[in-house]
Amino acid sequence: MHNKTIKELSTLLQAKEISATELATHFLDRIEASDLNAFLHVDRALTLAQAAGADARLAAGNAHPLTGVPIAHKDIFVTRNWRSTAGSKMLANYVSPFDATVVEKLHAAGMVHLGKLNCDEFAMGSSNENSAFGAVKNPWDKTAVPGGSSGGSAAAVAARLAPAVTGTDTGGSIRQPASFCGITGIKPTYGRVSRFGMIAFASSLDQGGPMAQTAEDCALLLSAMAGYDERDSTSLAPEQGGVHEDFSRNLNEPLTGLRIGVPKEYFGEGLAKDVEAAVRAALDQFVKLGATLVDISLPNTALSIPAYYMIAPAEASSNLSRFDGVRYGFRAEGYKDLQDMYKKTRGQGFGPEVQRRIMVGTYVLCHGYYDAYYLKAQRIRRKIAQDFANVLSGPGAVCDVIMGPVAPTVAWDLGSKADDPVANYLADIFTLSTSLAGLPGMSIPCGFGEGEKNGKRPVGLQIIGNYFAEAKLLNVAHQFQQATDWHQQAPAGI
Repeated sequence: MHNKTIKELSTLLQAKEISATELATHFLDRIEASDLNAFLHVDRALTLAQAAGADARLAAGNAHPLTGVPIAHKDIFVTRNWRSTAGSKMLANYVSPFDATVVEKLHAAGMVHLGKLNCDEFAMGSSNENSAFGAVKNPWDKTAVPGGSSGGSAAAVAARLAPAVTGTDTGGSIRQPASFCGITGIKPTYGRVSRFGMIAFASSLDQGGPMAQTAEDCALLLSAMAGYDERDSTSLAPEQGGVHEDFSRNLNEPLTGLRIGVPKEYFGEGLAKDVEAAVRAALDQFVKLGATLVDISLPNTALSIPAYYMIAPAEASSNLSRFDGVRYGFRAEGYKDLQDMYKKTRGQGFGPEVQRRIMVGTYVLCHGYYDAYYLKAQRIRRKIAQDFANVLSGPGAVCDVIMGPVAPTVAWDLGSKADDPVANYLADIFTLSTSLAGLPGMSIPCGFGEGEKNGKRPVGLQIIGNYFAEAKLLNVAHQFQQATDWHQQAPAGI
């Protein structure tokens, strides 16, 4: 049962061949038996109460296609009843008085909430080792990282602990863990999915999205998640394109004539040979499906790392200033006065990586450095966006989608880069530019590495499209998954 896709589970639920309660119980039992540390909070009674409600809705005949399907949420989305920690000691026992819009929408569709998923603290990290509640293990190889920051989400789908999960992507946090865990995930166009109730890291970059086994499942989830939200000032209004869409509408269109841009900057120094081999084999498969490959250049790709690590920490230093021990969350003991309480609370409540980014962000926003660093990074951001526009937009467009690797390597060993933050940052080289431009991008499984160790660690293919091209990306991914079986493979013992 746990190997079935959302689409298959929906069919069984609608036909009443299984109940939502039976399904929820099955996944709760699997979560309880798991040693991956993917979940931070599970409450069996709350989940089964939601499942009973879904069963009543199914019996009444007014169910949504997702009614009764279990889902788990990244612990960046706030939830009533379940704890919302952002993977931080600062919010260790926090329970929100309201649900995030994404949680609210999926609950309204009748999905059954399984629990909250581990992640890097405040979504800052590429390995899920920055969580205050311990690292998540990769189900394909428990000595490897699952990727980050949505590592708990990706591991849960790969280990079949949940058929559907939510993630957030600020610089690659849906795509990179999806790649490392061999599942499918999509980051929509910035503003497509409401950020209301998403614990903020970098407000101009954060974007929620779905992760699941297949592109078809992601299309079903995104159709329920996306849409204008007046409570989020960055949500795209209908006149800006933020309209309700059925993202499944183009899944079965053939790929004949599709033009795939292949950036030379994505296949240069630093890309592991086994990852390149898997990605190029996937490109060959697309040619067999009727697509053509077009050599393109995105010349400012390398600048995405310094630009991102100026802009994102600057926004984080502002967003995280609210966590001061006064209103809610962790408060240090043994302080002398208010200033001492601030210092001890933030020093003890935040982990090393979050403290590092707050300090970097505060520095680049200081008087005298703002122009030299922050404004310069914003100018580079515009150049990066223009690189994509030059090949994807207007009469001069030379391709319909762009493809390349998600990450330069397969998942690395747990602890091997824990003391080298720069090495972690460099692993985001192929995902940061898409985030800075606000474009949609996704990862689909396309093979494995090579050798005794890497041979059991998945490789992801990244697909990038123009603004609002999510339906096209999902169509391209679905057609690939109809012709291959990488997305159907599961870790040993699942």
